Amino acid sequence: MSPPPAGPTADPTVTLGEGTLRGRRRRGSGGEVAEFLGIRYATAARFAAPQPVAPWTGVRDAVERGPVSPQLPARVAPVTGPSPDDRSGTARQDEDCLRVDVRAPAAALTDGVPRPVLVWLHGGAYVIGSATTSWYDTSRLVAEGDVVTVSVGYRLGILGWLAAPGVSDGNLGLLDQLAALRWVHEHGAAFGGDPDQVTLMGHSAGAHSIACLMTVPEARPLFRRVILQSGQLGLGLSSPDRAARVARYVAEGLDGADPRTADVAALLAAQRHAMIRAAGPGGLDSSPAFAPTDGVPPLSPGVSWTDAAAAGHDVLVGSTADEAETFARISPVLWGLRRLPVLGRVTSAGVNVATRRVFGAPAERFADDAARSGARTHSYRFAWRAPASRLGACHCIELPFLFGARDAWEGAPMLGGADWDVDVEPLGAVLRGAWLQFVRTGNPWTDALPWPPHSPGRGPTVVLDRETERRGARSPDARTVSTPRNGHTR
Repeated sequence: MSPPPAGPTADPTVTLGEGTLRGRRRRGSGGEVAEFLGIRYATAARFAAPQPVAPWTGVRDAVERGPVSPQLPARVAPVTGPSPDDRSGTARQDEDCLRVDVRAPAAALTDGVPRPVLVWLHGGAYVIGSATTSWYDTSRLVAEGDVVTVSVGYRLGILGWLAAPGVSDGNLGLLDQLAALRWVHEHGAAFGGDPDQVTLMGHSAGAHSIACLMTVPEARPLFRRVILQSGQLGLGLSSPDRAARVARYVAEGLDGADPRTADVAALLAAQRHAMIRAAGPGGLDSSPAFAPTDGVPPLSPGVSWTDAAAAGHDVLVGSTADEAETFARISPVLWGLRRLPVLGRVTSAGVNVATRRVFGAPAERFADDAARSGARTHSYRFAWRAPASRLGACHCIELPFLFGARDAWEGAPMLGGADWDVDVEPLGAVLRGAWLQFVRTGNPWTDALPWPPHSPGRGPTVVLDRETERRGARSPDARTVSTPRNGHTR
């Protein structure tokens, strides 16, 4: 058990099996939050499986963000704006990146009432991103939902997903995530969490990871519910043949250097080379070069999303209405074509097809399979569009609403022309309320958002748009989105 704080302003502490951690208190609009940052949940040598953390003596401070997995510069600034941590220079990269940030209501450390645990897996196409960025600060979710949150960092790119005989078995990032879930199961109660009430929530590659973990027998008992946001389920898993081809490209990029001893800069340069080669002529192959590989532990050969959907977890799954607009925007070629009369229309049609095939239709099939298996299942489409943005309801658009981190998100181009207080905050409150209700009960239905269960073959059961906070959910049979202020429909 954790020792109680010495006074109302004392730094919070928790005692784990390995040692004692000292965190810090933050007071926000929703109440006081205790946070413990940069906690090692495992250690790992390069290209090796994660191992448990060794015990320590004394009290270890957990008040600074841990390092993030080494990665190439992100290209999403034209959509999300630059990461606030990149702007401030506080993002630190290091291979020693198997860390979690834990936040809990301050009272949870002492009152003996177990709270549901929400575990966040960030996205970034398996090559960029971090759990520590201000974009994903979970403080509002903690304060508004009275939950404990755990934000997980894992190895990315060549360090987490290279499958090369004699170098790396592959799927190390997935093993990292599994190690983090074991850590939550063992230590969540010390922070006031209930290890039997764990929800996994992920966006993009994070959602794709969760679908993978749902197929792993060892992982399944470690969580009860899942929230899959904009997972690229239509891309499936990397095949062993593709993984071997990417490994050859990495070897080309290293030009004879040993990946086990090369410096990180050389590894990232080889990663860039492999990604360009894997994308093929014109960069038309959109399958990630570094991603979970079928048949590599902990994944069994031939697993499918149908297997994941039938795993017995409560499911909340959905996508945005214009997912692929993000990827068109960060491609100079595609974004240039959008400005041409004829080719622009052709490109727009292709973007719509990609949205449907990679994100929308697979999410609906996942919901169909989960509902048919008897799982409590709810589905959605996020269709809000900013009034002065050409990006529509693009990939990542729901994240500012979910986390409510105004300082981090307010200048994002995808929110162009939106007023935070008028446009973002009201819908964000509705969305967070529904997500948190699902975390607590497995059912996102709230007074502000009546949400029927998913019915196979009928599409998403709610559409989240500009009318949501005023009218509640749209009809369960809704097949189209309402016309936003900018006048565009898709």
